[in-house]
Amino acid sequence: MVFEFDNVVMSGANGTKRLSVANLRLPAGGMTVIVGPSGAGKSTLLRLCNRLEVPVEGIVRFHGRSLTDIGVLQLRRAVGMVFQEPVRFAGTVFDNLREADPDLDVAAAAILLQRVGLDPSFVDRTADELSGGEAQRMCIARALVTDPEALLMDEPTSSLDPSATRTIENQALALTAAGMPILWVTHDTAQMNRIASHVVCLINGRVAYEGTAAGLMASDEPGIAAYLAEQPS
Repeated sequence: MVFEFDNVVMSGANGTKRLSVANLRLPAGGMTVIVGPSGAGKSTLLRLCNRLEVPVEGIVRFHGRSLTDIGVLQLRRAVGMVFQEPVRFAGTVFDNLREADPDLDVAAAAILLQRVGLDPSFVDRTADELSGGEAQRMCIARALVTDPEALLMDEPTSSLDPSATRTIENQALALTAAGMPILWVTHDTAQMNRIASHVVCLINGRVAYEGTAAGLMASDEPGIAAYLAEQPS
């Protein structure tokens, strides 16, 4: 398993539980897609995986080790993260990649760009001039600089057009095919159906379903059914 959650609780501002996960095991391979309505706890679950948030109760493990036993820097080098909006730093694409490793050379940067479907010539492009899809692929390349063991992606295509979305999905699937486990958060069940090898559905901060995409779509559990009814046909 890549991540394990045992009796993990996150509290809200008023003391209520915004996330409560008794027992969750995420496979160390393929594309695990985390779905659910807005406010269900999807991003919180993801952020727990690299200690951007810390549970008030319970244990999160990475490859069997409690995250509290792993240094934060070490963990974040091993667990890359791509956010909903592309984070661009000043300068060129090469400058942006070197934010993850100042010793990165041009040849290694070019290889990383090719891994995410960008031409090596992009090393000299100004980051602020990239399209949304190009910028997000640059961010994926930056997350790969440290050669992570897993990748977290928090609604990485929510602000992209359909063409850029499919490009990012295909590049992510290529990474999983090469052995990189990815946890991908989305509210979009159509996207889930395209990319998921494993699905976790959160409803009101709890795991309402875990299994295949087809199994989720066939579920008649009331909370899941209500969520699915809100999805575009």
